[in-house]
Amino acid sequence: MRTGNPVLKDSTFQAAHKGDTMTLSGTVAKIALLFVFLLGTAIYTWYQYSQGVNVTMMILIGAVGGLIFALITAFIPKAAPITAPIYAALEGFFIGGISAFGEMNYPGVVIQAASLTMAVMGVLLVLYATRIIKVTKNFRLMVISATFGILLVYVINLVLNLFFGMQVPYLHSSGPVGIGISLFIVGIAALNLVLDFDFIESGVKRGAPKYMEWYGAFGLMVTLVWLYIEILRLLQKIRR
Repeated sequence: MRTGNPVLKDSTFQAAHKGDTMTLSGTVAKIALLFVFLLGTAIYTWYQYSQGVNVTMMILIGAVGGLIFALITAFIPKAAPITAPIYAALEGFFIGGISAFGEMNYPGVVIQAASLTMAVMGVLLVLYATRIIKVTKNFRLMVISATFGILLVYVINLVLNLFFGMQVPYLHSSGPVGIGISLFIVGIAALNLVLDFDFIESGVKRGAPKYMEWYGAFGLMVTLVWLYIEILRLLQKIRR
């Protein structure tokens, strides 16, 4: 049992546990709470930007802080009840800032990206719940391989940009090839949601400890943030 999301690992559910166990309703409630934290700081950052405040530092704090707390949560799942809300709040600063910049350059793009993200999640949830999409071994392997391939390309692009002032060809291009690459990445990010749904459902069935509700919600939030960013980037490319 694996997922393309690197913060959700099969071994996380394997520890013996006595006491309250993970439930689907509890996980859904945790996801809703994380959304509240993320939206709260995102709206605050957007408001500050609209008032003429330079939100660059907020974006940096959100990006770096979010990464740090994501890693802490990934390596220490028991800390998720504390670290997951902090991650969501920090990520809100990042999302709010880049969304404000995107809206300034391309009016209406943010509501489009947010709507598409929620629509994709809803459609995939229905397809998974009705078993129209089945998580088979080959399906899982394909999504995991593609996800880590994308991660590798992003790491290479970051290294090239930092040390050589270069970028991976077409990755940020607004031409047909660049848009095609973004469509592919959006597709893989979306398919990771299916693996996340399957992983959370498996945790519930296997009686994972109660704190895994926060951890499962955190993992899904990581994928949703990635999906939103990629859809926002795709729409900006199309506008250009």
